[in-house]
Amino acid sequence: MNTTALIRPAWTPATIALMVLGFVVFWPLGLAMLAYIIWGDRLDGFKRDVNQATDGFFASCKGRGRHARGRHGGFGRTGNVAFDDWRDAEMTRIEEERRKLDEMREEFDGYLRELRRAKDQEEFDRFMTERKRQRDAGEPRPNEPKSGPTLLDD
Repeated sequence: MNTTALIRPAWTPATIALMVLGFVVFWPLGLAMLAYIIWGDRLDGFKRDVNQATDGFFASCKGRGRHARGRHGGFGRTGNVAFDDWRDAEMTRIEEERRKLDEMREEFDGYLRELRRAKDQEEFDRFMTERKRQRDAGEPRPNEPKSGPTLLDD
């Protein structure tokens, strides 16, 4: 049995004929065939890379969260015990640092909320004292029309 394919990514009579036919029927088909002839030899590596990426993505989707990934955080054992122990210790240290940073961020967010609340309270108190002062002095409020004759009072 012949092990070579009739349509392979090379300049063979069959691929040239398909390319010309593709351009005649619908030009994107001819362009696709030309791309296959030129870059088709890289297709196997591209397919392998895409398959590895999708396999890795769906494997990570299978077990969401740190607990589902197990003790090694999603990484398998390398066979080097010293390296695996060092990596586990580093991952634990990094997770602890992440937890501390998250706590500090929450504290800072709380501080900012309290600061905004205090500023808003100060502005509101200032507005209320100004309003009370204007009422006591008999001054009209900013949105209230001034009393007195107008053009419509004929």
